[in-house]
Formats: sequence, structure tokens, C-alpha cells
Amino acid sequence: MSEFRVGGTGTGARTAVPALGPGAGVAASGAESRDGQAAPRLRTGVAALSPAYQVVAALALAVIAVVACVHLLMVFLSLAPSNTVTKQHGKAIEDWVYPEFEQNWKLFAPNPLQQNIAVQVRAEVRMRDGGLLTTGWTDLSAQDGAAIDGNPAPSHTQQNELRRAWDFFAATHGADNRAIGMRGSLSEQYLRRIVVMRLYRSDPASREGVIQRVQVRSSTTNVQPPPWSRERVPDKPVYRLLPWWSVTSDEAAGGVR
Repeated sequence: MSEFRVGGTGTGARTAVPALGPGAGVAASGAESRDGQAAPRLRTGVAALSPAYQVVAALALAVIAVVACVHLLMVFLSLAPSNTVTKQHGKAIEDWVYPEFEQNWKLFAPNPLQQNIAVQVRAEVRMRDGGLLTTGWTDLSAQDGAAIDGNPAPSHTQQNELRRAWDFFAATHGADNRAIGMRGSLSEQYLRRIVVMRLYRSDPASREGVIQRVQVRSSTTNVQPPPWSRERVPDKPVYRLLPWWSVTSDEAAGGVR
């Protein structure tokens, strides 16, 4: 049964307050517990998407995983010794890896490279008035070095693109600059497209006209020994001058910028 208790003290008006029965508190707490259990949890991540988008996300992740596994397998096979797989699928492996993903392990060679090789380029530009202008030599390697110096996180392009392109060319050409093997023309095209792209970005004269031809050279300088060493090496640069290359129409129009 419910009881009415008189609340308050003194001589003022008193208000009757109904007293709760012994089971009322339990019932109230039970209602709160039931309400807490019934509250739905918010979904996050892929689970928050609709079923159709969940399927699309799962397929996208599966494609990315497959491509990553195939890429790692191709790179591994390109570095592995000759075997049955590389003999049977060598062309497919080369098409996948070269030239962008070629690996270079000279760091672990018994006799590491002790030279600084700079790649330089000049161009023959058709100006707006119809005249031809031959630019001076632009040191692309120096530009990369300036971008890397003091940069705590230089890009892969700044560190490796030009260097690997030159290594690729040197490995597929003899001392007379003639191609050796089937990848020679590919290395020429790769190097040419990079230098044309870089000239359009950095050379004011090239931006004012259309590049018709480019000429690349390398400047090789020996790394000088430390002061305490008695070893003496020449300090004058040695140049390797390549022939003039005509620029294709899409490159001349800036298609590789």
C-alpha cells in the first residue's frame, strides 16, 4: 500500500509526498537497464556502409591485394636467378618491371661506386618567331640535389628517377652510344622523355617555344679521398656526350609535362 508522508518542518504549509513502495526502485532501475540494452551501437568503417557499397569496398580491397602480390612476385622474379618461370615468362616480367620498377643493388657490391655522375641536357627550341634557339647546358642532377639537400623526406622521383634512367641507358649502350640488345631504344625513349619534361618545367627558353631536339651528356667526377689518405685521384670531370635526339610530336607538344 502507498503511504503519504508529511514533508518539511516548521509552521508553514506542508506538502504530502507519496512514498514509494519497496519494489518501485527496482522497477525504475530495471527500466533504465532495459533502455540501455535497447540502445543501438553506431557502426563505423566499412560496416557503416550499405550492403551494396560493402561489396564494392571488398572487391576494391581484393583487387589492390592481388595487384600488390603480383607486383612483388614480378620484382622477385626479375631479381631471381634464371629458372623455369623466368625462362618461360621472361618477356612478361620485363614488360612489368622495366623501366619504372627496375631494382639496383649496387649498394651491396664489393666495390661500390666512387664517382659522382651528373646528367646535363641542352635543347634546340623553335621560338614563336620561327627562329631556332640552342639553350645552354642545364644540370638536372644539380636540381635534384638542391631539392634533396635539407629535405627530411625527399620524394622517390627526386632521388631516383633521373639516376635510374641514366643507369638504364648506360647498361643498354656501349661506349660508342650504340644500343646493345632489344632494350636500347626503350632506354633512349625513357631518358629523352624525362629530360624534355624537366626542361619544360625549369628552363624559361623551353617554355617560350617548342623543343625540337635535345642532347644529353654526363659529367663524371671522382669522389676525392679523405685528407688523411695518401691516395690521389683526378678531380677533373669526364664528359660523355650523346648525339642529338629529335623530339616526337607528343613530347614537343608538352604531352609528358
